[in-house]
Amino acid sequence: MDLPDDLALPLERGAPWWYWSGGRPALDLVNTLRERWRRRVETLVTDDDLAEWLVGAKLLPQAPPVPAGLLERAHEIREAVNAGLVAVIDGEPVPEATRVAIARELPSAVRPDELVREPGGTLVLRPAAPEHPAAHGLGLVARDAAKMFTAEQAGRIRICASDTCSGRFFDRSPAAVRRYCSPAGCGNVEKARRHRRRRREEQPS
Repeated sequence: MDLPDDLALPLERGAPWWYWSGGRPALDLVNTLRERWRRRVETLVTDDDLAEWLVGAKLLPQAPPVPAGLLERAHEIREAVNAGLVAVIDGEPVPEATRVAIARELPSAVRPDELVREPGGTLVLRPAAPEHPAAHGLGLVARDAAKMFTAEQAGRIRICASDTCSGRFFDRSPAAVRRYCSPAGCGNVEKARRHRRRRREEQPS
């Protein structure tokens, strides 16, 4: 999906330019670097951006404090996942650097159990609140990426077929034949472009 040509860059905050067509958190994170085919627009600009993105991705219920360095780690795993998906689409193995970057964040996805007593006296075993919520959210992205790169799922990773979109998405269509990150967005835009090209070609010179 196109960004405005007159967009002032670099962005001060990225939230207005996020989109959620990836179909899963790992690819929605990759899509926070917009226009990979042209301007490479960074939309995870600040720690607050990352905190809000983790909520928007439905990984955390509220914006967490973001410790120093976590934004850079988010950028690193984002680009590692992107390198992995490009390799898979090209028929190559997932790079070792991608595996290492995902594995590094996986432990943060784990939440220990806690045993608590409810007001009526009943004991309840439940997952404890994460000690570091922002890192936990990034760990959940890593876990999603790890699942995505398994043999059962990797074959459905896609890059939008539009010439002016670099959107990555997971094809959940029954026949796995989806071509655009947004059929109603990029898909319709490309149909209109093809129609205009045909009209021009059909006009006498």
